Amino acid sequence: MIKNIKNTLKNFTPYINGHETMKKASVLIPIVSINNVNHILFEVRSEKLRSQPNEISFPGGVIEKNETPVEACIRETCEELGTNPSNIELINEIDLFISPANIIIHPFVGIIKDISDLNINSDEVDHTFLVPISYLIENEPICYKNKVQVVPNKDFPYDIIPNKNNYKFKPGIYDSLFYIYNDYVIWGITGKILENFLNIISK
Repeated sequence: MIKNIKNTLKNFTPYINGHETMKKASVLIPIVSINNVNHILFEVRSEKLRSQPNEISFPGGVIEKNETPVEACIRETCEELGTNPSNIELINEIDLFISPANIIIHPFVGIIKDISDLNINSDEVDHTFLVPISYLIENEPICYKNKVQVVPNKDFPYDIIPNKNNYKFKPGIYDSLFYIYNDYVIWGITGKILENFLNIISK
């Protein structure tokens, strides 16, 4: 048995415990340089979308079957912004984001070389806008703390665990961040991924 365990784990690549039942997506943090000033490009999602209409997001979407996270990132960015892979220079992946709603997101950082001929997909994107990276670094987000609580279903088997119905599930804390730029409010998952990127490049 030990031999089999060693053989199995020798080339094992760790990921996320429970990932098999979680939704997976990739996003791109697109950097655009204008007059030697580096900006991040954000999308405002179309009001036609059933999920999060009018929200601000990065280009990206669900990782399809037999598709790698980086392939999904490039494909979704090209579909939404109306560009091609040769216009995107990927730099690297940053920290995975795990949502309390069972979503794993792979964020990538890359450069959009030319935005002059983007053909925005209006079915998914209402419009895009740019924010200087220096502004985002210099203006910290507003932060609100939320409690994440385990709420057992009615059929939860309290009778087989210590303390029975008196068992206390430890709550978690989830920060909601709000970056405000002109009339735009960048928050939610996009705000969390943005914060991680800014913390990494500011070290």
